[in-house]
Amino acid sequence: MFPIIPANSVTAASGNDEGIFGFGMIGVTNQNITNLVSNTGVVSSDVAGVGTASSSRGACEFGGDKAIFGYGEIAASPYKVTITNLVSNVGVVASDVAGIGTGRNLLAACSYDTDKGIFGYGLSASAQSVTNLVSNIGVVADDVAGVGTARYWLAATEFGGDQGIFGFGHDGSSYVSITNLVSNAGVVASDQGAVTGTARNRLAACGYDTDKGIFGFGYTGSNVDESNLVSNTGVVASDTVGVGTDRRSLAATQYGQDKGIFGFGYTDANTAITNLVSNAGVVASDQGAVTGTARKWLGACSFN
Repeated sequence: MFPIIPANSVTAASGNDEGIFGFGMIGVTNQNITNLVSNTGVVSSDVAGVGTASSSRGACEFGGDKAIFGYGEIAASPYKVTITNLVSNVGVVASDVAGIGTGRNLLAACSYDTDKGIFGYGLSASAQSVTNLVSNIGVVADDVAGVGTARYWLAATEFGGDQGIFGFGHDGSSYVSITNLVSNAGVVASDQGAVTGTARNRLAACGYDTDKGIFGFGYTGSNVDESNLVSNTGVVASDTVGVGTDRRSLAATQYGQDKGIFGFGYTDANTAITNLVSNAGVVASDQGAVTGTARKWLGACSFN
């Protein structure tokens, strides 16, 4: 069990130092609660919700020390939305901002160019490949024509210090292990084809070691706990034998500048399990239930 200490108990330094898990679903009910992650990997208890309760959102850092949750699904028409919520450099979530672009859920997001972000792919009436860039002041741009295979239930992470990668997912008919690199100008590259990792969806991803990334967990027809490291040149490694509880529909974020954490998700029930990732990309065993509410389909990103 985690010790209950404030999320900002250790003096923070700038640059992916703290994280936030936010929103999600319990049963069929969308949520707007958040949980902060300290720069020592301690997950806080629930923070009262701000913004419309929603699930299946993307989230990423921008501006070097702030973050944004965007898009997702709500309980009322139009269901799949474009709303965004900014996160300050102390982890405070702002109220809804009117969205732009294609309303969708089950998308992914990551940072690029050290201070910008990108939302990509997802599910609207059908699988999408559109992207939306996020400026260094948190302004989301209109749709950019899709590149690569339209898909949803994928994940994304930064790597190389200023680039990103979208990976895995479901194209509407099958699980895929496709990846698409994002340049430091926010340009999405064409499909990299099948990588060496197992095709799956409903996984999560985050950065570690300042310039690398990791995809982990997910669903192949059954829940899995395997992971795939991403080098600082965007090469995805073959499967690493899993550690921790097999699960899907979880989230992940960097913290402590060079470490990561996978959290929450679904087994045959919602969980609040977390697994820390060292600065060498080693995934630790379950931390057990944290103080936050067990849920699935949440988002996560770093800030500060």
